[in-house]
Amino acid sequence: MTHDKQFDLYKRVLARSRPYWRTFALGIAAMVLYAATETALPALLKVMLDGSFVDKDPRVIHLTPVAIVVLFLVRGASDFVHTTALNKVATGVVLDLRRALFDKLLQLPTSYYDNEPSARVMSKLSHNAQQISPIITSALITIVKDSLTVMGLLGYMLYLNWRLSLLFFTVLPVIALVIRSVSRRLRRLSGAQQTSMGNMNHVIKEVIGGHREIKIFGGEAYESRRFSDVAGGLRRYAMKVAATSAANGPIVQGIAVLALAAIIYYAALQSQSNALTVGGFVSFFGAMALLLAPLKRLSNVNEPLQRGLAAASSVFEVLDAPSEPDDGTRELEHVDGRLQFVDVGFRYPSTERDALSSVDLDIRPGETVALVGASGSGKSTLVSLIPRFYPPTTGTILLDGVDTRELKLANLRTHLALVTQHVVLFNDTVAANIAYGGHGDVDEADIIRAAEAAHAMDFIRALPQGLRTQIGENGARLSGGQRQRISIARALLKDAPILLLDEATSALDTESERAVQAAIDNLKRGRTTIIIAHRLSTIVNADRIVVLDQGRIAEAGTHQTLLQQGGIYARLHRLQFSNVE
Repeated sequence: MTHDKQFDLYKRVLARSRPYWRTFALGIAAMVLYAATETALPALLKVMLDGSFVDKDPRVIHLTPVAIVVLFLVRGASDFVHTTALNKVATGVVLDLRRALFDKLLQLPTSYYDNEPSARVMSKLSHNAQQISPIITSALITIVKDSLTVMGLLGYMLYLNWRLSLLFFTVLPVIALVIRSVSRRLRRLSGAQQTSMGNMNHVIKEVIGGHREIKIFGGEAYESRRFSDVAGGLRRYAMKVAATSAANGPIVQGIAVLALAAIIYYAALQSQSNALTVGGFVSFFGAMALLLAPLKRLSNVNEPLQRGLAAASSVFEVLDAPSEPDDGTRELEHVDGRLQFVDVGFRYPSTERDALSSVDLDIRPGETVALVGASGSGKSTLVSLIPRFYPPTTGTILLDGVDTRELKLANLRTHLALVTQHVVLFNDTVAANIAYGGHGDVDEADIIRAAEAAHAMDFIRALPQGLRTQIGENGARLSGGQRQRISIARALLKDAPILLLDEATSALDTESERAVQAAIDNLKRGRTTIIIAHRLSTIVNADRIVVLDQGRIAEAGTHQTLLQQGGIYARLHRLQFSNVE
């Protein structure tokens, strides 16, 4: 990252504090006041020494203690105000960024989640966003307050004795060169450290999600080694950051101390010729001593600053990612449910062959169409194009004669209900998971009706708190069949005119499958239904069965017609039922 890009990134972070500009301005004003009191200290020291001990001025003797008390009261108050104010701004900015990130995650296309590990995305939302806070708190306080302090003290030193000050100024270019070199290394290390954090979170997430497979296949030692590798890598980067940051301060201070020693020697020579008073010498030396602490903080500010900028870069990378395309302008209040695929083709990015090619399919309102074929034949891809999870590479998909790209995404998806074999439930109550399929407030009676239709109420009543039972992460406290039936109840409650079913009965036992199949049969009446079928026994009564092979429609017809043709469907049917026998 170049210096200009780094500066632009910092400006972009600070621009996020615009809603809190009053608090931000108060913090900056308090920092300016604090820096002024820092310069006032050596000036007050000169007045006290020359006026009290040399000139014996009684007015100075009486007023100096009062001035010291007032000065430190002002310092304490300004320190409290700027620290509190800027922390309030920083926490507000982090909260706003997290909200913006979360809202962006809801808008990102499905292809983004295909390519980006979820743990890395989570790390950006939880860890990286928090790392931006020091840019507005500790780093900004150091940059503004300590820079003003250094300028004020240097100005005062010039005022006292410009010759001695020029000696000190000779070391500033050397210090600047050291700080620049260290900042480059810290920026590089901070980016690598955050990438390692994302990799570690990814391993943790996989272990938590696959704990059953790890146990049954004896993968504990392998996963332990894998975690140890990524955690060790994170520690190595952390140590490199710590070592670089720790070396920065002593180097800068060492250079400053060499200059300090030369200045003390030259000042002693000047005092012998009465060119410098005792108060002036002590005040100059005090100003120089006060310079060391802010110079050290300025030299060390690179660590939190570069870490924060690296985090900000990763956060804005998500915020700047293109959202799901939603260029549609039309809305359909009611649809009959006719779907037409006209010469539709699709290819996933970074693949060499089309997932779908020249698909022409006309599905009539209320028709039930089953999609069958071997794995990788394009069934799921075809269904994913309907709600525009992916845009077709070629061709057009029409809903009631309207190109789906002309419809607003929210409106298009209002007319669709989806049930997949990989059930997704939320860590909430049974009622809340079913009500997820409704619009706005849903009556409990509607939830119960949907659950009854999905043949789920029997087991729901047996739960400890019925509909109010917490089901755990992704329904962990329920069986596979129970989770599937809640998912079906959710789709039933939405009451959409088009149903997309991806082997919706795959997780059910035989008895439950029959009950749910009956509920789905009732639900299908008057609705367009597309079923991805792996078990051919579930779609023998479909109005039409479409066989996909390598992304193309190979066969289409009823169950009996396709069996008589003796083609791909007949072969799949024969293989499946010979296995059953």
